[in-house]
Amino acid sequence: MAAEAKRVIALDIGGTKIASALVTLRAGEAPLIEHYGKVPTEAKLGGQRVLGNAIESARRVAEVAGGGLDGIGVSSAGVIDPATGDVTYANEIMPGWGGTHLGAELARELGLPARVLNDVHAHALGEARWGGGRDASSCLVVAVGTGIGGAFVLGGHILLGAHNEAGHVGHVSCSDATGVPCSCGATGHLEPIAAGPGIIERYLELGGDATQADGSPMDGAEIDRRAARGDQAARDAEVRSGHAIGEVLGSMCNMLDPDCVILSGSVAQCGPAWHDAMERGWHEAVMPPVASTPVRSGELGGNAPLIGAAENVVRSGYAEFE
Repeated sequence: MAAEAKRVIALDIGGTKIASALVTLRAGEAPLIEHYGKVPTEAKLGGQRVLGNAIESARRVAEVAGGGLDGIGVSSAGVIDPATGDVTYANEIMPGWGGTHLGAELARELGLPARVLNDVHAHALGEARWGGGRDASSCLVVAVGTGIGGAFVLGGHILLGAHNEAGHVGHVSCSDATGVPCSCGATGHLEPIAAGPGIIERYLELGGDATQADGSPMDGAEIDRRAARGDQAARDAEVRSGHAIGEVLGSMCNMLDPDCVILSGSVAQCGPAWHDAMERGWHEAVMPPVASTPVRSGELGGNAPLIGAAENVVRSGYAEFE
């Protein structure tokens, strides 16, 4: 007899867009994603506008799905209380989003149970259960893009922490960041030097161009192209980032000893200058017993948070809420 399918409305709410889809989960089979769509978040218009856009996105999927739905799974930016589905904190990128009763509002409007988790946790859960970590009993998932986030997944469940804050890899100290202020108020953390904006800032500090040939602002993709052509400032900016990432990943493996590390995000797509530096940083920091831990690329791309959000409905991403 075929395993029963679970059909879930999945939302991924970020600072610029809200993605939505119908995700069908069946034991032993890869998730099926259908009826994908996206709309602008309109974050600057406030939390109520974002909530309204999320509800309309969920309604769209419900209408095309035609019934037989098992719930709503939500991946959202901000600090999430997974017990209530509330957004307990959001930064200035999404003004008024903090304090939103996201899970309760979606459940009330759609008449379906809703579960919410942080977007980085959703990404990690998707990769751990169906992506690069699907055959591993534990994995450290790290996403490096505009910011740096992560999660430790053990036995298919995310380590949550006493304050719902576990996994903030971007706020681990590293030697390359000594004295560098972080947006959280501390100094010496990984994110300000190793995330995309930190690479651009370093490139400019080293005398790199502030604009591209067409007059547009310098971005990470162009810096990576210049690094590949031998631009020394571009290479040095990427080397600092890669080395710092490697050092922190090695240190985290010393502490957590995962089966594997899954590395994703736009910065992780950088070329050899970045990856060679990451490998150096890794070997400088990692202890011999865990030095062979594989570092894998994420496999699910932008689908990871949608799959993770849906999985959280069918089987909680947190052992505390099983």
